Amino acid sequence: MSPLVTIENKLKERIKELSCLYSVTSIIMNCNYDKIEDCIEKIAYSLKDAFQYSEDTCITIKTDEYTISTLEYPKKMPTIQSQINVFNTKIGELTAGYNNNKLTENSFLYEEKQLLEKVSIEIGNLLERKKIQENEVLLKRKVERADRISILGEITAGIAHELNTPLANILGFAELLKTNFIEDKQTTKDLDKIINSAIFSREVVKKLMYFACEIPQQITVVNMNNTITEAINLLEPSFKKKNIKYVLKFQKPTIQLNVDSIQLIQVIFNMVLNAIYFSPENGEIQIETLDNKNNVILNISDQGPGIKHAIADKIFNPFFTTKPVGDGVGLGLSVVHGIIKSHKGTITHLPNSPKGTIFSIKFPKI
Repeated sequence: MSPLVTIENKLKERIKELSCLYSVTSIIMNCNYDKIEDCIEKIAYSLKDAFQYSEDTCITIKTDEYTISTLEYPKKMPTIQSQINVFNTKIGELTAGYNNNKLTENSFLYEEKQLLEKVSIEIGNLLERKKIQENEVLLKRKVERADRISILGEITAGIAHELNTPLANILGFAELLKTNFIEDKQTTKDLDKIINSAIFSREVVKKLMYFACEIPQQITVVNMNNTITEAINLLEPSFKKKNIKYVLKFQKPTIQLNVDSIQLIQVIFNMVLNAIYFSPENGEIQIETLDNKNNVILNISDQGPGIKHAIADKIFNPFFTTKPVGDGVGLGLSVVHGIIKSHKGTITHLPNSPKGTIFSIKFPKI
């Protein structure tokens, strides 16, 4: 082969490589992140065409989420490989291989290895941008939800304060009337219904005030493990009623926390009773405490139906419930959210495996 032909072939290969890089850049620039797998597939075929022996070349792009290959090939074959990184962390590989026994690793050009490196960097950049976009959407949702809950808290606090006075009047005058009708049993029964309804309404108002963080706190140092154990012992009949087991997992024998002990018990009661309600018979509920440098963490896991994505943003709103009418007014989780917020903590939920929900509550060490 003459030097002229060799130079000509090299020029052709360089043109193919430059065309490939231009094509990859165009694909990435016009990429729809909702159909990113299609973009990665286009990149794979564009890269395949840039190789010297393109007909015998197979390109495979494998990441944590995607596996795309231009053709099937034997497991034992000459390959070159480049690592795909997202935020400086390896998440996959870009591989080029020959589906031809006559070709070896030496058949790959040095420039082809460089091209593989450049394309793997571009794929990594593409996946980074997708992650950034997803995080921006998630952050926007969190901000919107925080705004909604903040506004809801202000409205709720106002409603609670407005209701307190008329409820106190109803209760007071009903008690007063009762003393005047001691001998009239029917009237006394009717007044008892009014009094009980007023007391029930006052408890609802109190829960609304918990949600709005309007209840003054008595902060003391408590051993969280002891508080949980005492609360679970009181709930023993509820566990037995549905034949549900519970498991207590304490990272340390003593985990101290600055908290309003009564409100902490209310959080535990609400969360565990909720888990019992949604758990199937013979299910298991796990209550776990963890202690790290900055937070004390309480995890409550059940094996219920889980939380559907469509309602995930609503479960902490007052009066929102998935329970049938009569089984709950939808204040349990909103009260829990209010108490945790007043302690500068957070509550999140994620799917349990294979089914159910894990609620994770973090209390900061103040």
